[in-house]
Amino acid sequence: MTKQGQSGGRKVREGTVVSDKMEKTVLVAIASNIRHRLYRKTVRRVRRLMAHDESNEAHLGDRVRIIESHPVSRHKRWRVIEVLVRAELPEVAPESIDLDLLGEIKREGAVEETSAPVATAAEAVDEPAVPALDEPEEVAVAGPAPEQVAAPPDVEAAEAEGPPEAPEAVASEPPAIE
Repeated sequence: MTKQGQSGGRKVREGTVVSDKMEKTVLVAIASNIRHRLYRKTVRRVRRLMAHDESNEAHLGDRVRIIESHPVSRHKRWRVIEVLVRAELPEVAPESIDLDLLGEIKREGAVEETSAPVATAAEAVDEPAVPALDEPEEVAVAGPAPEQVAAPPDVEAAEAEGPPEAPEAVASEPPAIE
């Protein structure tokens, strides 16, 4: 004889809501640890079940209790009984959070400007200072200037003559075979 308790002999499971994008339906992940028959190692199994949530009270990350029920739709065979623990997820999109954090991070020794917009990712990361390319720097060169350096005499003669010409091809007839 089976145990007829508060749930009437139906299976009751606890899991975490991993998706709440559907109307009146949540996707609940139920994790269980089982021992492998051959290797005797504990393996974690995760089952994802669709559960009917009539009042849309379960949200992403919430810990819920679900119970087995009659088929509600093609894949839904479970119903949400109660929300055990509410997840404290931010109401802001992740992209907005990242931009806010970047605005708060300041470079070491940098002075904050009141009219400056939110800092970019390159400004938020501590990078070594790179000199501006607009101003040419004067570099002291040891020795004479490049135009005053004389080239070796054989290079000067070769440049005066022009580019070297290809050797003329000598036409030779192949030996006749008799």
